[in-house]
Amino acid sequence: MKTRLTLLFLPLVLFCACGPTDPDTTAAPAADVDSNPPAEGFDEAGSDPQAIAIADSVVVHHGGRRAYDQARYISWNFFGARDLVWDKAEDRVRIEVPQDSIIYLLDYSDEDRLTGAVQKMGQEMTDPDSLDIYLQSANSMFINDSYWLVQPFKLKDSGVTLKYIGQETDPQKARPSEVIELTFDEVGDTPGNRYRLYVDQDNYLVNTWQFYRNAADTVPALETPFNGYKDYNGIMLSGDRGGRFQLDDIAVRDTLDDRVFTEF
Repeated sequence: MKTRLTLLFLPLVLFCACGPTDPDTTAAPAADVDSNPPAEGFDEAGSDPQAIAIADSVVVHHGGRRAYDQARYISWNFFGARDLVWDKAEDRVRIEVPQDSIIYLLDYSDEDRLTGAVQKMGQEMTDPDSLDIYLQSANSMFINDSYWLVQPFKLKDSGVTLKYIGQETDPQKARPSEVIELTFDEVGDTPGNRYRLYVDQDNYLVNTWQFYRNAADTVPALETPFNGYKDYNGIMLSGDRGGRFQLDDIAVRDTLDDRVFTEF
């Protein structure tokens, strides 16, 4: 997903294996583990050095860049609405939406064009125009759903500018936090968004995030905690975002039947 999926966003928030273990929040300092290089196009010049340092510490304490990059298959259920399986190495995604009887098979290996297949109500779509519309819809689902899951690893993506806000207590549980903000320059589905992250001062896990639909907004459109952290094959992921915002059935695997991405 070299260009298309470099940055993941949250445009659709309102619709609706290696087993996890308890998190270890005593991760080593950033200097002792693999580095977290920025993606091409990250706005390093416009970002605050302290915010960049915090972003790097977030990646370290979520398992590290190497562990994330080497995570081959990630699967999860998004808000009880759909199931996703992501082959990070081959840039392929399977999305199943049971309530609509639809299965999407997405292939991002061609950097210039999204390809794939769609089955609806047991019938594969063959009309090129209809297929393209459904693939683009599925692409937006994946961008949204994966950003919810792996956002802590996306802080230095292309087009991102990081700013340091200061030290505050997070609004969910009043935990001492380092606060950083992300804005975006002409990337993703919704480049006008802004995110504010409350990063725990002790373990550098995310305590809370706030989503601003427009960068100039003063009141967030959405605020959720990052609860239920677990270690999934070496990377830390939060599945409990409060209330109905649940990311269930999370798994990170090294192997998976290839037919998951080629057959309905």
